[in-house]
Amino acid sequence: MGAVVHGKVHVEYQGVIHVQASFNNTIVTVTDVRGQVISWSSAGTCGFKGTRRGPFCYSNRSGNAIRAVVDQGMQRAEVMIKGPGLGRDAALRAIRRSGILLSFVRM
Repeated sequence: MGAVVHGKVHVEYQGVIHVQASFNNTIVTVTDVRGQVISWSSAGTCGFKGTRRGPFCYSNRSGNAIRAVVDQGMQRAEVMIKGPGLGRDAALRAIRRSGILLSFVRM
């Protein structure tokens, strides 16, 4: 469980990365093992508006959500991918490049 210490969240070394990919948007949510949200990212948080979304946008938003938890100490993760959208592959590539060890990937 992420314990709050002086306004900062202490992240456990293991977590779950949820990728929800629709045709219009891709949302990446990082949770701890108990399901409490640690970090999340989507196109709007990265500054992409309207139809200007492409593979770079998908990998960029995945990297933003994961970079925050890697800096806080997360080392291992399970990946749950849901939906038919275009951001599935780009998000998985960004997760693998981040340096987190993946225990399994469920699609």
